[in-house]
Amino acid sequence: MIKGLSKIEVITVFAEDLAATRAFYENVFGLEVVYADEASAVVRLDNLMINVLRAERAEMLIEPQPVGPPENGARLLITIQVDDADAVCEELRQHGVTILNGPVDRPWGRRTAAFADPAGNMWEIAQHLPQSS
Repeated sequence: MIKGLSKIEVITVFAEDLAATRAFYENVFGLEVVYADEASAVVRLDNLMINVLRAERAEMLIEPQPVGPPENGARLLITIQVDDADAVCEELRQHGVTILNGPVDRPWGRRTAAFADPAGNMWEIAQHLPQSS
């Protein structure tokens, strides 16, 4: 392992509709915008930041690779640890978020559920399940 590659600071997600995706992170996650301009909005979680970037501005960051369209399917899944997956799913639904799958108990000891932001970026909540004897 390269020792300097052990701490994620920012995850950049690409969005065709910056306003809708920014509102999702502000209203559903309850996150504060710490920086915004015409191309992006950065929100802060406890341990990292999410940079919501207009998709048409993303190419300069990832060239020579192209930005894939959201209709090509999921390209990333970000997992958030929660205490109660069922309760969090209910809160997400109350905010108009569609739960794509779950909550379901997984064989690796987590109860998970997946959903997407308006730009198609995939999120998962995961509750640690007690070890069975």
